[in-house]
Amino acid sequence: MDGPHLSRSCELSLPCCADGGSLSCTKTPQVSGVRVQLEMHALWQQFDQLGTEMIVTKAGRRMFPTFQVQISGMDPTAEYVLLMDFIPLTIKDTGRADVIAPSRMHFHPDSPACGAQWMKQTVSFDTLKLTNNLLDYNGHMILNSMHRYQPRFHVVYVDPAPNSHLNANRNFCSFSFPETRFMAVTAYQNHRITQLKIASNPFAKGFRTTDLQDREQRSWGSNTSTRKEDPAPLMVEQCGLFHHLKDTVGHNMESKDRDSVLAPILPLYSFLLGLSRTISRERRSI
Repeated sequence: MDGPHLSRSCELSLPCCADGGSLSCTKTPQVSGVRVQLEMHALWQQFDQLGTEMIVTKAGRRMFPTFQVQISGMDPTAEYVLLMDFIPLTIKDTGRADVIAPSRMHFHPDSPACGAQWMKQTVSFDTLKLTNNLLDYNGHMILNSMHRYQPRFHVVYVDPAPNSHLNANRNFCSFSFPETRFMAVTAYQNHRITQLKIASNPFAKGFRTTDLQDREQRSWGSNTSTRKEDPAPLMVEQCGLFHHLKDTVGHNMESKDRDSVLAPILPLYSFLLGLSRTISRERRSI
């Protein structure tokens, strides 16, 4: 693993941990009281009821809605690393054999930081991008199109003890929210998802109903036919121009993922600890 090429994300395998992934072990005080609330919960639920879809591109596309959380219960003086990964759910038959996408984790760019900093404001993963490029070198999250995924959020305590690797399975906790699951697609399959994204994304203001009606009137104003233009293809095309929305307003919901495995964190713990200490020293020297 080459540090300079991580770009705030990291490729790793996902082996089963020795204890079978149980979360029953005692956590350290720095993480045992951590609580996480999902921002924009109501909006995520609206998308989930329709079957959320997220666009993946070769260059990488940001998520909408954005994954944002509010954290509480951290030790204000302790340092933490925040990261995300995506767990494959069901696989839709695409009629072809898909290459297994490399497993990666996305590091929040402010990591490591003290608990007081993480808790004072909404934590937004607005730099996270999704790609279907298996050869991606930009640190984007690599997903297979037409596959379903569950985002997962991890809080890792940066233990300053010299033997902290012995407590790696106690120094982190994981959270997931079922309403954030989605299907990775290269083009929207459900026009209602397209319409909801247009309606709820301020950056899509120019693509909303008024604009579509104007286009329809210009296209059909001289035609006596009662046929109406279907706006769905136009919306699908224009959704390619969407930008990311960084919005911290929304309803909250807490849902700890008690079935998540420990394995994705354990192989990285020593590396995270060394990286966090190096970054901290560099910040103090500035």
